[in-house]
Amino acid sequence: MGGIVAGHLGDRVGRKALLVVSLLCMGTASTLIGLVPNFDAIGWWAAVSLVVLRIAQGLSAGAEWGGSALLSVEHAPARKRGLFGSFTQIGSAAGMLLATSSFFLVQSLMSDEAFESFGWRIPFLASAVLVALGLWIRLGVSDAPEFQELKDSGKVAKAPLREVLTAHPRVLLITIGLRLAQNSVFYLITVYMLSYLSDNRGDSTSGVTAVMIASAVGLVTGPAWGWVSDRIGRKPVTIFGLIGIAVFGWIFFAFLDSGPLGLLPLVVILGMNLAHDAVYGPQAAWFAEQFPIEVRYSGVNMGYQLGTVIGGGIMPMVAALLYVAGGHSPWLICGYLTLLCVLSLIAAIGAKDPARALARTAA
Repeated sequence: MGGIVAGHLGDRVGRKALLVVSLLCMGTASTLIGLVPNFDAIGWWAAVSLVVLRIAQGLSAGAEWGGSALLSVEHAPARKRGLFGSFTQIGSAAGMLLATSSFFLVQSLMSDEAFESFGWRIPFLASAVLVALGLWIRLGVSDAPEFQELKDSGKVAKAPLREVLTAHPRVLLITIGLRLAQNSVFYLITVYMLSYLSDNRGDSTSGVTAVMIASAVGLVTGPAWGWVSDRIGRKPVTIFGLIGIAVFGWIFFAFLDSGPLGLLPLVVILGMNLAHDAVYGPQAAWFAEQFPIEVRYSGVNMGYQLGTVIGGGIMPMVAALLYVAGGHSPWLICGYLTLLCVLSLIAAIGAKDPARALARTAA
């Protein structure tokens, strides 16, 4: 919902304005979570407050990606959009690394009792520093000349969301499809793997460590794949990644069942940084290239967020159900991931690839 609302406003008002609003909303909600009184103090209002603040975070997160992706891509030279856009993508890896490491640090410096009492609040309160830094950066950035010219001419779309649904439904389906496999394997690795290892191997730490290592590696591999997509096109890079994800799913669960967990970081790097990042790294640029500028924010945001919900948001729940349906074997999960890869592959084949045409011209 945040992505849809922000897309409409971003196409009419501007990318920068929505990014400032989303940052303030996210930062305020995150900081206030650290200040919510406990149940003993205010009873069920503590739970209500937490849910309301989490909803505010969700709306902000939905608004965030499209604006940052478009600002990066629209300011980039035509032959470097993949590289510039990839820096939006590594925000996911950097955020995962920063959030996990901050809680790990606080926990390691405190007793369990102190952490449960007040220590858990410290990372939330410390997020106010990130808000101040982010606000300083964003206020110094302007909308790209391409969009500013459109706005100055008075030709902004009056109902960009409706125009996306009526004039660009095929492109919208393509962007949704491109998210399915990539986001699903991300949630399988970063969420479902942790409970799977705990339930089946009695290990609650190896998965977290592997995700942190892969997140750190992602700070390099995300831009690397974006750069490669500028050189040879988005389509071949994405197709390589999707085939890699399909193969990885089967290897991944076979390893989780019986492989040496000391090698888990290497396996996760293969899935996350080699396969997943090949799809995710160029995604900001490729999504932006699918839509005309007057409806770009709405189209990109709707495709990205719907694909996130359908592909990744429900994946841990679907995986848990398929595990039971498969007789407590992961083969149905692997088959489901392979099916999503096929759907994403169809979307990739149907997407236009102006970067590939530019690369051929340069060659």
